[in-house]
Amino acid sequence: MGTGICMVDLKGQYLKIKDEVDAGIRNVLETSSFINGPAVRKFRDDLGKYLGGTNVITCANGTDALQIALMALGLKPGDEVIVPAFTYVSSAEVIGLLGLVPVMVDVDPDTFNVTADNISKALTPATRAIIPVHLFGQSCDMEPILEFAGRHGLHVIEDNAQAIGAEYTFSDGRKAKTGTMGTIGCTSFFPSKNLGCYGDGGAVFCSDGSLAEKISMIANHGQKIKYHHSVIGCNSRLDTIQAAVLEAKLPHLDEYSHARREAADYYDMRLREMDPSGKHYRLPARQKNSTHVWHQYTLKITEGKRDGLKAFLEKLGIPSMIYYPLPLQDQEAFKGIARAAEDLSNARECASSVLSLPMHTELTHEIQDVVIDGIRQFFRL
Repeated sequence: MGTGICMVDLKGQYLKIKDEVDAGIRNVLETSSFINGPAVRKFRDDLGKYLGGTNVITCANGTDALQIALMALGLKPGDEVIVPAFTYVSSAEVIGLLGLVPVMVDVDPDTFNVTADNISKALTPATRAIIPVHLFGQSCDMEPILEFAGRHGLHVIEDNAQAIGAEYTFSDGRKAKTGTMGTIGCTSFFPSKNLGCYGDGGAVFCSDGSLAEKISMIANHGQKIKYHHSVIGCNSRLDTIQAAVLEAKLPHLDEYSHARREAADYYDMRLREMDPSGKHYRLPARQKNSTHVWHQYTLKITEGKRDGLKAFLEKLGIPSMIYYPLPLQDQEAFKGIARAAEDLSNARECASSVLSLPMHTELTHEIQDVVIDGIRQFFRL
């Protein structure tokens, strides 16, 4: 049965800003500045302003952004980097790639995010950095994480691939965009991200000017002056066409976040009405001191019925996704190179129960009603 429902409606979003996107791409084609053209520099500067004045270094993708960030910190093989066990592989993959030790810790069972308490249990003399991942669209509780890192001299690399535009409020009332609070922030511009291009892309954020310069050099073969290579680097660039797409989308980012929040509020209202006791599913929790930009709307399905619900919705032509079905500590790739905290029960429970519903800027209540009715049918509510 075909419903036409998408997990992410990129075409619908494109059609609303078609003239802006097409004009940007056409300008790149006409000028033929395909690498590091004016659109790259303009997007980089405009994104930095949006984030509150931080330095932005664009690169080829979000995984490269994380790798470049770790390379810039001068870590040595055997140094430990703490990372949540419930997240996408790239956050830990780059740690292992550089000969560092991924140390996987548990997450909060409600927000799905790593906490200072989780992190503190994994500290050893070899710990050098923490990668908090702002999962599904809201910030980790960063104030205690930053305080812990400061006490122990640890770097904090924020993985902001799913939460760009979210804002965190400190206890003194100060506000900051996710990705700008730690030593370095990283993001992805994969097409399905809240700010996505039409191919691959990524960026690194850093308020420290000298560190930002080093990051920029690493992303460009370790050179500041052409053919003069000061450090070992890599070749990681955001091409100009993708920058033109992102430049067209950036002014709409807050509008996109607002649309996602409205969709999440409607899901909350209808799903809560349908199962007020939470017998069959638990609604997404909202971090009290963070806004939520809803990269994903993720339920926790109880009674071991997650996979059955997903299969039932699929038969109705309703898409859903499981992020992430196997926690990092159970991944074959990390056996022998990673260390895991003793208790990772929350990560394992999340992996076996989460289900993400369609979430994007073009969702209508009519589309959501079809999704919600599918859930109602499965649980016979």
